[in-house]
Amino acid sequence: MIKFLKRLSIIATVCMVFVLIGGALVTKTDSGMGCGANWPFCEGALSSQLIIELSHRLVSGIAGIVVLVLSILSWKYIGHIREAKFLSFISIFFLVLQGLIGAAAVLWSQSDFVLALHFGISLISYAAVFLLTLLIYEVDHKFDADSLVIDKGLRKHLYSLTVYILFVVYTGALVRHIDSSLACGSWPFCDNNTPFSFDMHLGQWVQMGHRFAAGIAFIWTVYLFFKIRKDYPNSRVMYLGWGTATTLMVAQVIFGALIIFTFVNLVIALFHALVITVYFGLLCYFILLCSRSAAFERKKS
Repeated sequence: MIKFLKRLSIIATVCMVFVLIGGALVTKTDSGMGCGANWPFCEGALSSQLIIELSHRLVSGIAGIVVLVLSILSWKYIGHIREAKFLSFISIFFLVLQGLIGAAAVLWSQSDFVLALHFGISLISYAAVFLLTLLIYEVDHKFDADSLVIDKGLRKHLYSLTVYILFVVYTGALVRHIDSSLACGSWPFCDNNTPFSFDMHLGQWVQMGHRFAAGIAFIWTVYLFFKIRKDYPNSRVMYLGWGTATTLMVAQVIFGALIIFTFVNLVIALFHALVITVYFGLLCYFILLCSRSAAFERKKS
């Protein structure tokens, strides 16, 4: 059964990545109403928007079934692992929640500020599935993460950064939903000729707010890289893991700039969504390690 679980977890993780990228594609191509005001069925003349929206619904439906089966089997067969049951619940709960928000967006008009929550909710479900996959593959044992002790200060950094990244993701989704990806034609400032001008409309404020928030996330990630390299030089899971996270954050900033330079090239925009997805999944693995380290400390005391 564990062998089957391993295969199923990989399929579930890939499905969740497609759900996230598909959602970004729907937003980028303005295909949210491609099936008309109908859900779960699809009506309307055949068009690229209909195909994109219908494909996203089908992928989400398949992902829902796969994640549900994975959650049930994980609860049953690896439920003895400390985090397994919690992650099983979170993965299916947030997947259903994002589906309901998607349905509500089609059936009833929703504010862009509400719709922007959709990507972040899907991201949490993806992270839970990703962590279940790591537990099933016993990644902790392979990297000797079981015996890892993370100091309280670093744990606070990682907890805070995780919550903050969800905020950054929300601002990025809001940029897409209010169609302000090109509200600022320059980078890194809205207008490089007048970098400190505050005479901006709402779309530009949202765009620059996202850039500023992303800049803080970048600095925070790089700071933690040097801190971890200094404090955990002999821990492969810390050093290599956060090195990968830092590389992903650098790539995320580059793709963000390229979106402006390429006038929102669709492939670049989808890679932008993909990189933050992988980064967030890795960040959540560090949260899992922090949780175990805190539990170990409590047990010792």
